[in-house]
Amino acid sequence: MLNVGIDIGGTKIAGGVVDPDGTIVERLRVPTPTDPRALADAVAAMVDRLVEGHVVHAVGVAAAGFIDADRSVILHAPNIDWSDEPLREDLEARIGRPVTLENDANAAGWGEYRFGAGRESRNMVMLTLGTGVGGAVVTGGELLVGGHGIGGELGHVRFERGGRLCGCGQHGCLEQYASGRALQREIADIIAEGSVGDGLAAARSAGGVVPGTALQSLLDAGDAGALAAVARVGTALGEACGGFQAVLDPELFVIGGGVADLGERLLAPVREAYLASLPAAGMRPAASFALATLGNDAGLIGVADLAGGRI
Repeated sequence: MLNVGIDIGGTKIAGGVVDPDGTIVERLRVPTPTDPRALADAVAAMVDRLVEGHVVHAVGVAAAGFIDADRSVILHAPNIDWSDEPLREDLEARIGRPVTLENDANAAGWGEYRFGAGRESRNMVMLTLGTGVGGAVVTGGELLVGGHGIGGELGHVRFERGGRLCGCGQHGCLEQYASGRALQREIADIIAEGSVGDGLAAARSAGGVVPGTALQSLLDAGDAGALAAVARVGTALGEACGGFQAVLDPELFVIGGGVADLGERLLAPVREAYLASLPAAGMRPAASFALATLGNDAGLIGVADLAGGRI
């Protein structure tokens, strides 16, 4: 049974025909329109192109934002002017197939659970470290969506009382301390401190940020400033995971997103801080940590699989 997955991003819409093993057998990519109505048109047109030559049963659409418990209405989308948008009904009328909506982080987490780093687990938490921190929770083999459909927003758990202002309007959210943006802030702080930030300052001089490739080079060379910046972000994430363990008790944490490209240099401080923050450490099983394996395809694959499961 083939299904179509559509992943709506801020700059592009990625779509693909996905088989039951999570393999993308055909894919398309188009720029994301800025007008909300044109965006829905673009999604419908992409589906029409993808189904040509395939027997497709259902369509899944992933987007950043809050989706209602019925997976039917976009309650709020921060990057798209959608509010209480009945997108499922609209797309089903155009496409003529069942449509499932899902939050993009949930879709990526489900993809990793079914076909990626989490496929051997039953209880998994995924944290996606990009501009912010996306979260997805799978418990007992089911995706947690919550009573109103917007559960699993782990990046907006308060990490520090009275802390940094977050885009959600609150202060001290985890994503202000353990995201790509947070990493650049730590780099800036280390440069300003002036003790071990010379390498970071040189790497930042051209574009105002330290690119991932430059940071990797500094880490490979054992640069103290680069190591400190990654350790600060990893420590924040690990401390938060200790708290998540107390509530969700996953077997596995999967770390994805651009920051996860740092690999073991990120995971080492994450694990250390997690064990130091774990309630009743030494008297309970601890979770494992793994890097996501599906990359940018995780959301597309995950939402296609969810669509097939909800027919």
